[in-house]
Amino acid sequence: MIMTAGLSKTFEGGVQAVQGVDIEVEAGEIVGFLGQNGAGKTTTMRMLTTLLRPTSGTATVAGHDLVAEPREVRRRIGYVAQSSPLPSGTPLRDELELQGLLHGLGRRETAARAEEVLARLELTGLDARPAAALSGGQRRRFDVAFALLHDPALLFLDEPTTGLDPQSRAQLWDHIRALRAHRGTTVFLTTHYLDEADALCDRLLVIDHGRIVAEGTPAQLKTGGRTLDDAFLDITGRALREEAGI
Repeated sequence: MIMTAGLSKTFEGGVQAVQGVDIEVEAGEIVGFLGQNGAGKTTTMRMLTTLLRPTSGTATVAGHDLVAEPREVRRRIGYVAQSSPLPSGTPLRDELELQGLLHGLGRRETAARAEEVLARLELTGLDARPAAALSGGQRRRFDVAFALLHDPALLFLDEPTTGLDPQSRAQLWDHIRALRAHRGTTVFLTTHYLDEADALCDRLLVIDHGRIVAEGTPAQLKTGGRTLDDAFLDITGRALREEAGI
């Protein structure tokens, strides 16, 4: 579902945000992308979702070349950014209908898809309200509803539960698991919560200073009785020492 080779991004001024990243994600996986602030997570995700053009390297996303076929990639993916883009004053049903039309769906198909997605995310009856009238957890589930409206094969989630209370986080975890179980949706997510990565993900990729420095299942990274927190600190600390030549 995702395959990259040497994917890199250098910004103006020579800042190398991502340096030769190789990623492989199979259909139906839930893969976590971990790293400290500034490690390159969001830059990588923005490249994979066609929002940033890579400086070098190749990538195939949902069966299509990232650079040569960006429109075909966008047709097959959903993306939930870190901050919610929901308008505060418009009824969300109107926004869902607009989203469906932008994806090329007819009004009848959009209405049917909206009902299905709202029911799946336990949002039925809330779509007549504006985002400003919803709780943080409800708004975040609406973010996911917008990303799922066109039934994408691949869903990108950038820190989906940041700022949510524990109950809302657990509720969203259940919905993410259900996406894979019932629709076969592939999920690629970034998170700062290691318990979230442990609970949700089949595999983890750790990025540091723009490079993938470790990957494996949560169990593999927790060998020797370590917690995932310990493993993450060991991995990133080792990467920093190697970067400094120590």
